[in-house]
Amino acid sequence: MKTSSIRGLGRWLSGALILVVVALAGWWVGRQGAVPAPAVQTRADAPATLQDPSQWTIAQGEEATRRHLSEGLKAGDQDPVTGRRILNYHDPMVPGRNFEAPGKSPFMDMMLVPRYAGAEGSDSGSVSVSPRIQQNLGLRTVAVTEGRLRSQVLAVGNIAWNQREQTLMSARALGFVERLHVRAELERVSRGAPLLDLYVPEWVAVQEDYLATTRMQGPGADVLREGALARMRQAGLSAEQIDAVVRAGRVQARVTLRAPHAGFVSELMVREGATATPGLPLLRLQGTRQVWAEAEVPESQAAGLRVGMAVSATTPALPGETLKGELQALLPALDPTTRTQRARLVLDNPQGRLVAGQLVQMRLQPDEGEARLLLPSDALIRTGRRNVVMLAEDGGRFRPAEVEVGREADGQVEILSGLQANQRVVRSGQFLIDSEASLRGLQARLNQEAPPPGPTTPTAAAALTHRTEARVTALKPGLVTLDHPPIASLKWPAMVMDFQLPPPQRLPRDLAVGERVQVEFREQEGELPRIVELQRLAPGAPR
Repeated sequence: MKTSSIRGLGRWLSGALILVVVALAGWWVGRQGAVPAPAVQTRADAPATLQDPSQWTIAQGEEATRRHLSEGLKAGDQDPVTGRRILNYHDPMVPGRNFEAPGKSPFMDMMLVPRYAGAEGSDSGSVSVSPRIQQNLGLRTVAVTEGRLRSQVLAVGNIAWNQREQTLMSARALGFVERLHVRAELERVSRGAPLLDLYVPEWVAVQEDYLATTRMQGPGADVLREGALARMRQAGLSAEQIDAVVRAGRVQARVTLRAPHAGFVSELMVREGATATPGLPLLRLQGTRQVWAEAEVPESQAAGLRVGMAVSATTPALPGETLKGELQALLPALDPTTRTQRARLVLDNPQGRLVAGQLVQMRLQPDEGEARLLLPSDALIRTGRRNVVMLAEDGGRFRPAEVEVGREADGQVEILSGLQANQRVVRSGQFLIDSEASLRGLQARLNQEAPPPGPTTPTAAAALTHRTEARVTALKPGLVTLDHPPIASLKWPAMVMDFQLPPPQRLPRDLAVGERVQVEFREQEGELPRIVELQRLAPGAPR
């Protein structure tokens, strides 16, 4: 009985062991034949969404360059944060210089900034600027309008006597100056005032002949009287003098010459007792009712002037008063040195207060001309060979366009071609966009044509100069390192950077590190800014 129990227990244990082995074998086979599910790996440092580098500030671009250094990225690699391929690295303050590897700028005390493929958008003929950057750069746009250019010409000139109001008094027959009523030059006289008395023997004889005919009676007396009157006129007596003889009925031995108009005696050629021969000038009378004002007008503005146009003028001699007149003539002579043409204006002088030599400021209003497209003058980028504007398009895009300009006045310029009404043009900050457009090879300003051969003309942006105070931190041959504050005209932050020095003869003697200086410099495409003027500041000069 006991032996049977032991045998039964052994068989049960053997069966249980077999079941365990079979179960383990099935589990192992199932594990080997099963296909594992793909594992999902999550990086804690991976960005949730890709960033748009066109929205970055310069500081964010510098931070991206530091990240590239730490991750070993360079030009040609793909940035995991933006999902875009890195084109190159550049210094925003020194256009035209690109680098393959990230690092610190060799020009400024700052990091280089990466440039990405596709960051400029699909339009290769325009530049994209984010709203944030537009605000930082102070970009302002203005609409192209249509209207008439209300131009005016401002000129400065001097008063001169109107030669058309001069009268030369001379003797018509042989006589003698018996009395001078005006004894000195520049004496003012009124109309009809006596100037001098003449005794002319010939006139006495013809008067006596006439008076003799007046006493005659009978047929033919009237004919004789008419003949005597004709002889008096031929002798040189004026109509007023003949009337005086007829009314008085006696000989007028002395003839008084009177002023034909008001003015002053500008020249007195005779004295009492002098012999007056026929044609001899006795005196010159200058009228003052109107005066001339002669001004030098630039030849570019003279074309819009016309004879007879109204003129207003002011003079320091009559403060608070506005004088009225008109343009009498544009003299047919051009000064080759100043490129100006003389304009002669006539000003009313009813009270005779204007005198020769006085200074006057004149304002002329040329014809408005026909209606044309108008644009603020400061929106133009003048390169010397062409005029360019930056068109503002949708989506924060900007495109350079060449325009043809006409007249310019009062801060506005006529646009003859290249724009349409209501288009928007950058008025402030266009030089910064133009610099970026040049870096990206945009040829819209050239109308898709290559420039003519020959020396290139500096752009208008390069022609601008900027001024700042700074501290000298290092001196090298041909270079100076300056620590300067923010420069508002360029939107530059405070930084330490290198500048090219001007020629030695234009530098202060013994310039040393640590000194404070004032510099005027000009940007250069692809090179360091060049100093055109450097002055040492006094140690106690205000900062």
